[in-house]
Amino acid sequence: MPSDELCESIRSCGRCRLAQTRIHALCGEGDPSARLMLVAQAPGQVEDREGAMFLGPSGRVLDELLDQAGVAREAVYMTNLVKCFLPGYRKPKPDEIQACRPYLDAEIERVAPEVIVPLGFFAIRDIFERHGLPMPEKSAFFTVLGQLHLVAERKIYPLRHPAALLHNRALEPEMAASYAKLGVLLSPCKWHPVCPIRYYCEAGKLDCAWVERYCKGDWASCVRYQLEERGQPHPDWMLPDGSDRGSDTFT
Repeated sequence: MPSDELCESIRSCGRCRLAQTRIHALCGEGDPSARLMLVAQAPGQVEDREGAMFLGPSGRVLDELLDQAGVAREAVYMTNLVKCFLPGYRKPKPDEIQACRPYLDAEIERVAPEVIVPLGFFAIRDIFERHGLPMPEKSAFFTVLGQLHLVAERKIYPLRHPAALLHNRALEPEMAASYAKLGVLLSPCKWHPVCPIRYYCEAGKLDCAWVERYCKGDWASCVRYQLEERGQPHPDWMLPDGSDRGSDTFT
């Protein structure tokens, strides 16, 4: 949870017009030192009434997706881009997003997540802008979904909002697969402490982006990991994507 002072500031906020129509302004919830931070768009009507995150229909979908991924709610930190219910489930206005910006800034600073998971277009756009990532046109924004983006010491993993599944059940296979990666991103690869890729990175012989993207990121997609799990031999100089740089590269 955020600090009592920050949470009280959120709950009593009157920075924009939403203060006149909300019941509750929502603080973030979950592990205050979580590796993963989920950033949704705004509370729904049920959340506004009850004063807690993801309790309504989209919350049930999120619980199902997290359960399939083997991720407990308590293992992540969840918050919203806009802290108040948007009447009629309308889109957030720029000044409303701006009014809440200091709150999300404070949450990101205090939790210091290794991975930020923005859910839905507006949250993705905001997180991308904060981290200097290019955002495609809205008609093509699906191209960034489920893709791991590296930004300095942080990773950004954009996903569809759980509510998307309420409107289109055909998205279930895609969303189940992309949310399953949350279970992977929750912890580093178990082989990382003894992996030659770690040694080459620390020795300055390999770009450490390989370690961030795979060893400390999507290790399930690492070819080295897959071969190790099957007990199959592979050269020390094989890269996580399966390409072979050759031993001369690392001498």
